[in-house]
Amino acid sequence: MARIGLVDLDTSHPGAFTPLLRAMGHDVVAVWHHAPADDFARRHDIPHVFDDLHKMAEAVDIAVVSGADWSTHVERVAPFVAADRAVLLDKPFAGNAAHLARLVAWTDHGARLSGGSSLRWAVEQDPDADFAFTGCSGHEFDYGIHAYSLLHGLLGPGMRQARWLGGRGQHRIEIRWADGRTGMVSLGETEVRHPFHATILSGRSVRHLEISPSTLYPALLEAVVPYLAGQAPNPLPMADLVEPELAALAALHSRHKGGRWVDLHDPELIGVQYDGPAFAAAYRRAKQR
Repeated sequence: MARIGLVDLDTSHPGAFTPLLRAMGHDVVAVWHHAPADDFARRHDIPHVFDDLHKMAEAVDIAVVSGADWSTHVERVAPFVAADRAVLLDKPFAGNAAHLARLVAWTDHGARLSGGSSLRWAVEQDPDADFAFTGCSGHEFDYGIHAYSLLHGLLGPGMRQARWLGGRGQHRIEIRWADGRTGMVSLGETEVRHPFHATILSGRSVRHLEISPSTLYPALLEAVVPYLAGQAPNPLPMADLVEPELAALAALHSRHKGGRWVDLHDPELIGVQYDGPAFAAAYRRAKQR
């Protein structure tokens, strides 16, 4: 049984994860730190509320970091890495290439870190797939990362380039794999909310998926928590897991460069980012309506 601490409570995920983690046999023992922490701890029978992440790291085995402002994720993760604690980091991992590189570097030096979009874990890779199209509704990065991650789950690691295609209504982005396969995502706001969806083409079949939201959180937790708790091997290296976020950054850069192909490791991506503080502020305003 692992002792688990919840970091940042401004999304719905900590409340949804808590009973699932307990059902898996783990003990949710701590929360940090924002205004709803005391009330959240009482409602969920969590004994400890911390205002210092370093002290929290001494009391837990795994931290679950879920903040809406992805620009804070690396800062939140750092005390747990320093204390040799495992971290489940919610999506998006980060909104710029430097932070993504930091996460990969930590794992290269032995840190136990995993997570990301639950859509990455909700499907199995299709070895016969030649092309896939995925999509969903919502913010182009906070929710769009689900479409990129679903595509990554279906076609597997190896994303190498992305280009922005434009489109009416939603944006379409094409992604190229190292072996020449391609996929496409459709993302952005819609008048009526779209489900998480995918169409997969191979030489033998065409199939369509709609992913039930009820399956998503269990899929994520069952995939990564056993590894973080020291009970199973790493399901996927962090260098592979961050490919969807890198593809989103490459697509954003492509949009600003007229739709040309952009490599996921293009040095110019160092100046590209999605604005986490702006999204978090808008998210808070929407919750207050």
